[in-house]
Amino acid sequence: MAYVITDACISCGACEADCPVGAISQGDDRYVIDPEKCIECGACEGTCPVGAPKAE
Repeated sequence: MAYVITDACISCGACEADCPVGAISQGDDRYVIDPEKCIECGACEGTCPVGAPKAE
């Protein structure tokens, strides 16, 4: 299952910079993860200061 970014996102961009496959981009109110690109590596979850990315 791909990761998703929850409402806890503060739009800091840390996860986007650490995604090795470029699956994360700025959405309307928070960052979003493209499930087609996500390789479920967990890099986003490990770098987020508020724990917003979660495995579905």
